[in-house]
Amino acid sequence: MIYKFMAEHAAGFRIERMCRVLGVGRSGYYAWRSRPTSQRAQANQALLVKIQTEFQISRETYGSPRIHAALQRHGVKCGRKRVARLMCLHQIIARKRQKGRPVTTQPEAGAVPAPNLLNQEFSALAPNQKWVTDITYIETAEGWLYLALVLDLFSRKIVGWAMADHMEASLVEEAWNTALLQRQPETGLLHHSDQGRQYTSTTYQSRLAISQCQVSMSRAGNCYDNAAMESFIGTLKTECASQPFATRAQARTAIFEYIEAWYNRQRLHSSLGYLSPVEFEQKSGH
Repeated sequence: MIYKFMAEHAAGFRIERMCRVLGVGRSGYYAWRSRPTSQRAQANQALLVKIQTEFQISRETYGSPRIHAALQRHGVKCGRKRVARLMCLHQIIARKRQKGRPVTTQPEAGAVPAPNLLNQEFSALAPNQKWVTDITYIETAEGWLYLALVLDLFSRKIVGWAMADHMEASLVEEAWNTALLQRQPETGLLHHSDQGRQYTSTTYQSRLAISQCQVSMSRAGNCYDNAAMESFIGTLKTECASQPFATRAQARTAIFEYIEAWYNRQRLHSSLGYLSPVEFEQKSGH
């Protein structure tokens, strides 16, 4: 380990000085350098290159379980613990989720919330059975950009979304319309949201009634009632919006690319057997 340390710092310190400080001989160091690299070390180096490649493809967001899954998809045979060890040794660390400001749900005075029909059952047997929705905000130098989302609990796919510089009811209506055009669900879809005024508005509720949806709402102040959507929002802010954008236009472009090109089609989900939402739906025959 001493010789390895010396080799890694040879560009910054003279070998003679490091030998004297560390109490080793120059001959021993140069003998170590002249030894051929073991097959295991060569294999680890080759695997490390593949790990670094997958890490960059993931936008520096994958930890060892997803890196291991990505390698397996490409036919690379290796153990999960070995991947974790190499990532730790070379300080390949996924971005950590940042704690954001709490989202404030603004209820409409006099609005009667729907019961919590979802009841924290965040799974579905087929697409378009259960959709969860929410609004979040993205920080930019020009001010907040608000993002309304619709997520299908079957595959965790984002099926509808919209962005604006406000969070009026028209924002969630646009996200809902996008989801309808994409998926065309049958009657009986369970639509879950919080008790915010956007979702309890007469216009939005009339749209749900036209589609003959079952309306479900989280209990006041209970974020766990919409945990699947909260999880996505946390992932989005960690992997795409961890730092403020310069402009709203820049944020729009980045979020569009993240949702449509990366999250829905490429990002591996542990809850889906390390498939993307689109792959999961295709493999399940939907």
